[in-house]
Amino acid sequence: MAVRELFELRGQVALVTGGSRGLGLQIASALGEMGAKIALCARRPEELARAATTLGSRGIDACTVVCDLAKPEQVPALVEAVMERCGTVDVLVNNAGTTWGGPAEDLPLEAWDKVMRLNAGSVFQLSQAVANRCFIPRRSGNIINVASVAALRTQMHMKAASYYASKAAALHLTRALAGEWGPYGIRVNAICPGFFPSKMSRGLLEKIEASVIAQTPLGRLGNETDLMGAAVYLASAASRHVTGQYICVDGGASIA
Repeated sequence: MAVRELFELRGQVALVTGGSRGLGLQIASALGEMGAKIALCARRPEELARAATTLGSRGIDACTVVCDLAKPEQVPALVEAVMERCGTVDVLVNNAGTTWGGPAEDLPLEAWDKVMRLNAGSVFQLSQAVANRCFIPRRSGNIINVASVAALRTQMHMKAASYYASKAAALHLTRALAGEWGPYGIRVNAICPGFFPSKMSRGLLEKIEASVIAQTPLGRLGNETDLMGAAVYLASAASRHVTGQYICVDGGASIA
């Protein structure tokens, strides 16, 4: 097989959660450009519609499913809707996430539960549902969890205990599922982004952007294409002997 062919995704279906904007849409665009049919999942219909239009303008085949992954009862219907429209799922990208800032001593329990549910609980629930419905019966599948460099280290200027804990949980879940599901031919890996300008990070970056850049070896934040290569690599046959691993896309910030 030629090297270029290793990265092709034609004939595959990729389900991307939180795919209507930001990092999710960037990943969806990358997988779609390599030939995958994209199923986008998010909470807001209007944002999904805009995302589908954006992908369509690039010649990417995309469908959308409205789903709030913070509500466990909506997950089975999401999987069934994608199966009905696309036939199967080959690549699952668990990207949907949230955060809650503030001192740990003041963090409401409902805030902790909300962040842990979406950033870790829904990752497990959707992975389990897709594995049982698609991956295990055919003994192949690919899961990419979008964790964070926050899973690897904490920073004093970022008070977000629930976010740190949830992303660490998602990263360790990646390893656990890779070990359990490897015999079924299922690969499970993670991407750990650093700071990327996004709706979720905008408020924090307004306060700390200069210091983040100063402590990043490459001296910059992530941009609208910086996750694409890692996502395509992990989604494709180029990484077919890679599982239980993570790739940091952070300009070197995690080692500084």
